[in-house]
Amino acid sequence: MKTFSAKPHEVERKWHVIDAKGKVLGKVAVEAARLLRGKNKPIFTSHVDTGDFVIVINADQVVLTGTKETDKVYTRFSGYVGGKKVETPRKVRERRPVLLVERAVWGMIPKTRLGRTQFGKLKVYAGETHPHEAQQPAVYEI
Repeated sequence: MKTFSAKPHEVERKWHVIDAKGKVLGKVAVEAARLLRGKNKPIFTSHVDTGDFVIVINADQVVLTGTKETDKVYTRFSGYVGGKKVETPRKVRERRPVLLVERAVWGMIPKTRLGRTQFGKLKVYAGETHPHEAQQPAVYEI
């Protein structure tokens, strides 16, 4: 018996649409990350990009449970003195709501060249519409 290893040129990619309206942010991010990595496929190989394309719509209407909307903190640091920036999800939602979903998914994929390639297949939109109708994406229910 030999171990199966997927080849990059043999991978068949599909397009999925996830509607985040009224859904919990973590659950949306988990499913998006699974589809991006290809962990839902029997041909999953950890060192090969076997994942599909994922479109997340209505990202501005995603829900955070409990008091995370005001208590959770996103921190970044520029490297300069006094360069620490702190934001709550409420401020991020006002400024750029797509970032909530993107940051959650980014935290669930590998921080390698492969992970960056997989993350590039994520398309997040704040509204109901998206420009990928030509790819005939299938609706993915959570």
